[in-house]
Amino acid sequence: MGRKLSEPTPAELDTVEINRLLATDPASAARLLEAAARRDRADAQAWLGQMYLDGQGLQKDAQEAVYWFQRAAHADVPMAMNMLGRCYENGWGTTQDFALALVWYRRAAAQDLDWAIYNLAQMHANGRAVDKDRAEAFRLFTQAASMGHARAKHFLGQFYEHGWEVDADPEHAFRLYRESAEGGDYRGMCSWASVLAGAGRVEDAADLIRRAVPLAPTHYLAPLAAQLDQAASAPLRDTARWVREVLAQR
Repeated sequence: MGRKLSEPTPAELDTVEINRLLATDPASAARLLEAAARRDRADAQAWLGQMYLDGQGLQKDAQEAVYWFQRAAHADVPMAMNMLGRCYENGWGTTQDFALALVWYRRAAAQDLDWAIYNLAQMHANGRAVDKDRAEAFRLFTQAASMGHARAKHFLGQFYEHGWEVDADPEHAFRLYRESAEGGDYRGMCSWASVLAGAGRVEDAADLIRRAVPLAPTHYLAPLAAQLDQAASAPLRDTARWVREVLAQR
């Protein structure tokens, strides 16, 4: 008989197999990761924390997610540090604490994790645990964007479009929106759709918005629909109605 998936040793964790199972049998992937996590495999701990946070392959449990993120973060796994910061920032499975979120984002950013640099930029942009500092946010969004971070490119595009902390450069802004959209970020997709609509490519814009909506969180959809209601073209107003239908089904 072959080795049971539930009984790996730390050295036997097979990330290729885990990714396959995540697509075909998430519950087995969760069992495999939990067994490795309990044997102090830090990468498995980070992965397991994300699965508990998302409710993938096991019952959603934000407190359990925090527990595993903490263990992996203290073992210097950058993504676990970032996700622990996210939990503190949003109050997922723990008390909301912007100061602790900032600590963990900074630790992960120091290891050049693009998501942590992006999240740190948002902390400065929104004044969470620090004074609002748009110049520092611009610097950090630029750093994350240079690493290929799709969502950072969208926000950096806004700086160039509106001339925040830099001379306005709509052409560069639109290029960043396009790159963000190509990277699969829903905000970038909607911003690039706006550029396409302005250029008369209304059908392309509507199609792109429809591809962005499944990727977007629920709180983003009502404002998006309200914005589309104001569009001059019928295809975009029709898309607003479709967005509300999607929202009603969530």
